[in-house]
Amino acid sequence: MFLMVTGFMNYGQQTVRAARYIGQSFMITLSHANRLPVTIQYPYEKLITSERFRGRIHFEFDKCIACEVCVRVCPIDLPVVDWKLETDIRKKRLFNYSIDFGICIFCGNCVEYCPTNCLSMTEEYELSTYDRHELNYNQIALGRLPISIIDDYTIRTIQFK
Repeated sequence: MFLMVTGFMNYGQQTVRAARYIGQSFMITLSHANRLPVTIQYPYEKLITSERFRGRIHFEFDKCIACEVCVRVCPIDLPVVDWKLETDIRKKRLFNYSIDFGICIFCGNCVEYCPTNCLSMTEEYELSTYDRHELNYNQIALGRLPISIIDDYTIRTIQFK
């Protein structure tokens, strides 16, 4: 009889413990119901990128001295630099500079090691296209500055803290 009473007591304790766990999980669920949604409506709302965000690379053609440091420090040898040595002035003349963003891993080594600071990272992250050949940017496309998200009046900006 004593075993039967202790069995009922253990059963009662386990039932109370299970009800407490169910109540705690229900309270957690209710606390999440009061939170704001994390999802944003992307084309109409955009997140403000952080200051150190590594987006599309901006290139200034006039500052480049065609030293090819960016090619040497790139883990995948990505930037294509075409130049010709001008013998009369003994300097390199830059003809073409291009980066294929379909291959780029956005590591930022080219920007960090450029001696003339002709490369910089922008806040532009919308690089999707239907044709991957459109991701190969030459010096003209790399020289265009992106429109700042904050300046675009058609888009509501959201900043998470």
